[in-house]
Amino acid sequence: MSSTTKRFLFFGLGLLLINALSAFVYTRVDLTEDKRYTLSGGTRQLLGTLPARVHVDVFLTGKLPPGFKRLETAVRETLSEFEAEAGSKITYRFIDPITGTSEEQMQRLDRLAKLGLQPTNLFASQGGTRTEQLIVPSAVISYEGKEAGVLLLKGNKDATPAEQLNQSYEGVEYQLAAAIRRLTQPEGSRRRVGLVFGHTQVPPERFSDLLATIQEQYDLFFVDLKKPGPVEGVDALLILKPDQPFAESDVFKMDQYVVKGGKALFFVDGQRVDSVSAQGSYAQPMPLGLDDLFFNWGARINRNVIKDLTCGVIPLNVGTLGDKPNVQLVPWRFYPVLNSFGDSPITRNMDAVSSRFLSTMDTVRTKGIKKTVLLKTSPYTTALNLPALISYNEARQQPDPATYTGGVKIAGVLLEGPFNSLFANLLLPDSLAQGFKAKAAAGKVLICADGDLVVNDVDYKRKAPLPLGYDRFSQKQFANKEFVLNAIDYMVDPEGLIMARTREVPLRPLDAVKVGQERTWWQTINVLGPLGLLTIGGLIWHLIRRRRYAA
Repeated sequence: MSSTTKRFLFFGLGLLLINALSAFVYTRVDLTEDKRYTLSGGTRQLLGTLPARVHVDVFLTGKLPPGFKRLETAVRETLSEFEAEAGSKITYRFIDPITGTSEEQMQRLDRLAKLGLQPTNLFASQGGTRTEQLIVPSAVISYEGKEAGVLLLKGNKDATPAEQLNQSYEGVEYQLAAAIRRLTQPEGSRRRVGLVFGHTQVPPERFSDLLATIQEQYDLFFVDLKKPGPVEGVDALLILKPDQPFAESDVFKMDQYVVKGGKALFFVDGQRVDSVSAQGSYAQPMPLGLDDLFFNWGARINRNVIKDLTCGVIPLNVGTLGDKPNVQLVPWRFYPVLNSFGDSPITRNMDAVSSRFLSTMDTVRTKGIKKTVLLKTSPYTTALNLPALISYNEARQQPDPATYTGGVKIAGVLLEGPFNSLFANLLLPDSLAQGFKAKAAAGKVLICADGDLVVNDVDYKRKAPLPLGYDRFSQKQFANKEFVLNAIDYMVDPEGLIMARTREVPLRPLDAVKVGQERTWWQTINVLGPLGLLTIGGLIWHLIRRRRYAA
């Protein structure tokens, strides 16, 4: 047997062996630079423990523009990875929402509308003709008779369309996995979130949207700091817009909760704004008894109120129109819109956050504590020290940018690490000294200098709460709720699904000028190049055969 024949035999046997092993050993290798086909550890754990079959209907398909086609491909590839990880417990299909009869289309759109998913109109100009196309960048996940809607087109609305689509591309895994988790979490395995009550006069309906959404993912409990005993049995503690001072015993309980490894989220105003007349309001200091605690952790809320040129709007009577008042929406610089974020999975690719009567924050040196700025104002700010009169005439005046030179201000910060107790060097009564820890496990604290960030507005005509972050004046949806939910997710499970939000897929746009100038050249190369290579290869092979078999 010749050596050539032996080599072919060994090669064939090797292929057969590899093929046989592949039936028993499954493996995939992601060779992409950005690891776009590699699922996060939290997603793999979720998919590996699914109790029953999950089905996904994706409505982003059909004749789509190139950018949305890329997003469809990302969803398809992600679901393929989900299926590879979960096996038969993940099934999916892509449905064109505008195919079929008119009745079928309406049924699909009604189903999506009930889940809060609305179609999107795309406008484009081609050859001088303006075209309009309806697309539905959404998916519906079904599990044991329950459904959850997933909006696939996410990202920051102030980004360019290409950047927003790329941000949506990066967020596909997290959006799908988070919805699957929400539907499949068994009773008894959900995290526990505690809500401190008794320190705010805000009506419950103004927190209803946030709390209802939290209850979809977590078990929510009310925590009364007045009751004896420490704060225990909750994975995270929420303190929402307090306006009543905390007693020292309350501060002690929160201090010990964090020192022992707890996670706390504070949404606190730096001032109280009271209406004094039809001409305006009055901002004055609001002592809550939390200053020393925050300072000990590494943060400080300043006694001021911010004006920002990047802001929301309010309706204001600017005069009369005939015999009727002329009410228009005007910029209200005391309602900063926060669209600058720190580097964190909590805020990555997030849309703008709405705030009202914001105070500034500072961080202070604290040994062993990692500080991450999450929310920031625009550079065009100015601060009014308290007490301050907030006049409605401010909205009528054209601002002078030369006076808004305060620079970027901190509005929210995340603190992580082993905290020292504020009460470490104090003589405590026996009732508090028992179980006291001066320093123990690493904890996490998030502090935002605006309590209104977590307060939803109300539709007074329907007497129903509006979604958190929805501005009824401008009719814009801000990302307040997404920010809070991401923060809780990071707090209670920092290595879980939230890490899927760290995925980064670089955007590599083509040079539009060169594309226009060199389009014909590259089209010619792409068409004739392969034919030329085949011709050259054939000639070389012909010459080799002639030389080998000549005479």
